[in-house]
Amino acid sequence: MRNLLIFILVLIVVWWARRALQKPRGGDQSRTHGAPRQGRSDDPERMLECEHCGVHIPEGEGLYDGDTFYCSEEHRRLGVRR
Repeated sequence: MRNLLIFILVLIVVWWARRALQKPRGGDQSRTHGAPRQGRSDDPERMLECEHCGVHIPEGEGLYDGDTFYCSEEHRRLGVRR
Protein backbone atom coordinates (compact mmCIF):
# COMPACT_ATOMS: atom_id res chain seq x y z
CA MET A 1 0.00 0.00 0.00
CA ARG A 2 2.82 2.42 0.87
CA ASN A 3 4.52 1.78 -2.49
CA LEU A 4 1.26 2.52 -4.33
CA LEU A 5 0.93 5.90 -2.58
CA ILE A 6 4.54 6.80 -3.39
CA PHE A 7 3.98 5.80 -7.04
CA ILE A 8 0.84 7.99 -7.27
CA LEU A 9 2.68 10.89 -5.65
CA VAL A 10 5.54 10.56 -8.19
CA LEU A 11 3.02 10.54 -11.07
CA ILE A 12 1.37 13.70 -9.75
CA VAL A 13 4.73 15.48 -9.43
CA VAL A 14 5.75 14.48 -12.98
CA TRP A 15 2.37 15.61 -14.37
CA TRP A 16 2.64 18.96 -12.54
CA ALA A 17 6.21 19.53 -13.76
CA ARG A 18 5.25 18.83 -17.39
CA ARG A 19 2.34 21.29 -17.23
CA ALA A 20 4.54 23.95 -15.64
CA LEU A 21 7.15 23.59 -18.41
CA GLN A 22 4.59 23.65 -21.23
CA LYS A 23 2.80 26.86 -20.13
CA PRO A 24 3.55 29.87 -22.35
CA ARG A 25 5.58 32.54 -20.56
CA GLY A 26 3.86 35.87 -19.88
CA GLY A 27 0.18 36.60 -20.32
CA ASP A 28 0.20 37.50 -24.03
CA GLN A 29 -1.76 34.76 -25.79
CA SER A 30 -1.60 36.51 -29.19
CA ARG A 31 2.12 35.73 -29.43
CA THR A 32 1.51 32.01 -29.39
CA HIS A 33 -0.85 32.31 -32.37
CA GLY A 34 1.62 34.21 -34.58
CA ALA A 35 -0.06 37.61 -34.32
CA PRO A 36 2.26 40.56 -34.96
CA ARG A 37 3.44 42.59 -31.98
CA GLN A 38 2.07 46.11 -32.16
CA GLY A 39 2.04 48.85 -29.55
CA ARG A 40 3.85 46.85 -26.91
CA SER A 41 5.20 48.88 -24.02
CA ASP A 42 8.34 46.74 -23.73
CA ASP A 43 9.52 47.48 -27.28
CA PRO A 44 12.83 49.38 -27.33
CA GLU A 45 12.70 53.10 -28.02
CA ARG A 46 15.26 55.00 -30.09
CA MET A 47 17.89 56.92 -28.14
CA LEU A 48 18.68 60.33 -29.63
CA GLU A 49 21.38 62.87 -28.83
CA CYS A 50 20.45 66.33 -27.59
CA GLU A 51 21.90 68.91 -29.97
CA HIS A 52 22.74 71.23 -27.07
CA CYS A 53 24.34 69.03 -24.39
CA GLY A 54 25.00 65.75 -26.22
CA VAL A 55 23.13 63.55 -23.73
CA HIS A 56 21.33 60.56 -25.24
CA ILE A 57 17.72 60.15 -24.09
CA PRO A 58 14.70 58.16 -25.33
CA GLU A 59 12.91 59.84 -28.22
CA GLY A 60 9.63 59.95 -26.30
CA GLU A 61 11.14 62.00 -23.46
CA GLY A 62 12.69 64.74 -25.60
CA LEU A 63 11.30 67.24 -28.08
CA TYR A 64 11.93 68.41 -31.61
CA ASP A 65 12.40 71.87 -33.03
CA GLY A 66 12.06 71.16 -36.72
CA ASP A 67 14.53 68.36 -37.41
CA THR A 68 16.67 69.16 -34.34
CA PHE A 69 16.23 67.04 -31.19
CA TYR A 70 16.60 68.40 -27.64
CA CYS A 71 16.38 66.82 -24.18
CA SER A 72 14.44 69.68 -22.57
CA GLU A 73 12.55 72.87 -23.29
CA GLU A 74 15.42 74.98 -21.91
CA HIS A 75 17.95 73.38 -24.26
CA ARG A 76 15.54 73.89 -27.17
CA ARG A 77 15.33 77.56 -26.21
CA LEU A 78 19.13 77.86 -25.98
CA GLY A 79 19.61 76.18 -29.36
CA VAL A 80 22.51 74.20 -30.78
CA ARG A 81 25.76 74.57 -28.85
CA ARG A 82 28.76 75.19 -31.07
